[in-house]
Amino acid sequence: MNVKDAIRQTFGLSNAVLSAYIGDLTDAELMQRANPGCNHVAWQLGHLIASEVGLLNAIQAGAGPELPAGFAEQHGKDQTGSNNPADFCTKQQYLELAEQVHAATLKLLDDYPEADLDSPSPEHLRGMFPTMGMVFLLIATHPMMHAGQFVPVRRALGKPVVI
Repeated sequence: MNVKDAIRQTFGLSNAVLSAYIGDLTDAELMQRANPGCNHVAWQLGHLIASEVGLLNAIQAGAGPELPAGFAEQHGKDQTGSNNPADFCTKQQYLELAEQVHAATLKLLDDYPEADLDSPSPEHLRGMFPTMGMVFLLIATHPMMHAGQFVPVRRALGKPVVI
């Protein structure tokens, strides 16, 4: 296994866990918060998608697909307090967007020269993610950073254990 394979498999695992946790949630259940101070699932899904596009574009300008107008703003920090379902997408819309963005991530990873993974990351990311390889790893693991909030939502909704 090489480094790209490891990143690709990590990305696949993270997204498989996320998919398992949201697989049986309805659009209404996406608005559930694990606790009052937590973001609801809908906001988190949009945040993951918008962040992935931003990171792709940080690696290579134009690598991320164009999101619908206003999507990134809908899922920005200013919208974390909104409980209005009209401010967010349906699960199907999130899934379709995520699929497009994930395809772009895998294409960029495939096309990216392996030797360049050790290159310095963009300045604004360097403090925590000093190399381009680390930026790819951030993309691969970001869904797992949010997965911990999905489990309490599932428990509160009486959903079965999926993992």
